[in-house]
Amino acid sequence: MSIEIRVPALGESVTEGTVATWLKGSGETVASDEVLCELETDKVTVEIRSPASGRLGEIVAGEGSSVEVNALLATIDDADTAVVQPGNDPVPSAKPAADRDVENAPSARKLMAEHDLARDAVKGTGRDGRIMKEDVNAVLAAPAPDAARATPHPPETSTRPPAAAGETAREERVPMTRLRQTIARRLKDAQNTAAMLTTYNEVDMGTVMDIRSEYKELFERKHGVKMGFMSFFTKACCHALREVPEVNAEIDGTDIIYRNFVHMGVAVGTPNGLVVPVVRDADSLGFADIEKRIAELGARARDGKLTMAELQGGTFTLSNGGVYGSLMSSPILNPPQSGILGMHKIQQRPMVVSGDIVARPMMYLALSYDHRIVDGKGAVTFLVRVKEALEDPRRLLMDL
Repeated sequence: MSIEIRVPALGESVTEGTVATWLKGSGETVASDEVLCELETDKVTVEIRSPASGRLGEIVAGEGSSVEVNALLATIDDADTAVVQPGNDPVPSAKPAADRDVENAPSARKLMAEHDLARDAVKGTGRDGRIMKEDVNAVLAAPAPDAARATPHPPETSTRPPAAAGETAREERVPMTRLRQTIARRLKDAQNTAAMLTTYNEVDMGTVMDIRSEYKELFERKHGVKMGFMSFFTKACCHALREVPEVNAEIDGTDIIYRNFVHMGVAVGTPNGLVVPVVRDADSLGFADIEKRIAELGARARDGKLTMAELQGGTFTLSNGGVYGSLMSSPILNPPQSGILGMHKIQQRPMVVSGDIVARPMMYLALSYDHRIVDGKGAVTFLVRVKEALEDPRRLLMDL
């Protein structure tokens, strides 16, 4: 019996992907649920697993091929019909997880093979010590005494001017991943489409820091998660979005779509690029639930485990450049959203308080917004409400 392996549904608005790696070759024996290949899409990496035990037949879409949803990838020949007959409960022939070695990410195995890296040379940060692609990239990016590695597959054509003699050997050319291509395209589209402006303010983080210092141990004991700044900013933004709903809206043709909910996007930097997982219905969550969800999404993002559903539907975004030391920046919109708040480094600065000059922990805030839908008054009002809520969190309790 032969079974076709086709490209599964990849998520809303995603119609194609690229075959990144084949872990099995034609003619090799495969087990049910074993990873056969890895697809890269605009947003996530998808593992294609075997639906049955058997032998991998012809590989129709080789590595580097662009494939659309439902396109034929390969076939499983001599398939074990017991796992696909109606009425039978499939029993995977692969060993239980407890009895086999941890299966590293396919993309990681490919990179390790390309650069002759031993398994022991890379520390896995995935579940059960699984080596992820970013773990291999971290090792490759570490300083090394040997010459820079050259890419094994340089592009055939280039618009770049010829390099000076001897410079090529000191360069590394790496194809952009689909994720990086999508990031580049979407950011440029945001600049080309939206009438984007940024307004700035600063906030005294002293009160929030005092609350964290006083309650962090009790908070962690009760909720099992650390109290961070992101929950305060999420609650403050949800509070401000109720007063200035256009910042939470989007333009659709000649219509404006106003939302009576907040799906908060939280920008997360990963070794493969920036992704923005979404905390759904953040306006109805408490501090602990927000911190738990952000922690979960952040870990899944760094492990490359985010699903398409977790990356879609955001209505407003938080971007914390302060974790990297940024003092001031202008965040770029995440289309089709109309607003994004940039958080920055907390720094002690001299401030005038009740006529005295004192050192206070200050943070610059930056709101980038689409001026096609958000007027200056609304943008400034939103940012002031966020500032007020952070400097006096009691306002959140009293809805002021």
